Amino acid sequence: MADGERPWRIDNGALRLMVRLTPRGGRDALEGVEMRDDGRPVLKARVRAAPENGQANAALTRLVAKSLGVAASQVEVTGGHTARVKTLSIAAGAASLAELAARLAGLAGGD
Repeated sequence: MADGERPWRIDNGALRLMVRLTPRGGRDALEGVEMRDDGRPVLKARVRAAPENGQANAALTRLVAKSLGVAASQVEVTGGHTARVKTLSIAAGAASLAELAARLAGLAGGD
């Protein structure tokens, strides 16, 4: 996966991840990377939770944290709180940012 096709970047000591979330998706899962019509790559995710009172956002942060093996407190929605496309900020914690990026590449089906 080329750099321009990755939905994440390392920025100011955190990993920034672009996610397209489908709430009420029947299951909690990360489903690979897709290119949006505007050319931006996003990681596709779905959660069972409804998009009410922040439930879907909370489910998304738990899903991403569990998938990356980090604490849920290290994952935060920093943009697009009420939109389908969201920006997440992931703090490195015990893992390095490069390790987190490598884990994301594995989850997204990249190299």
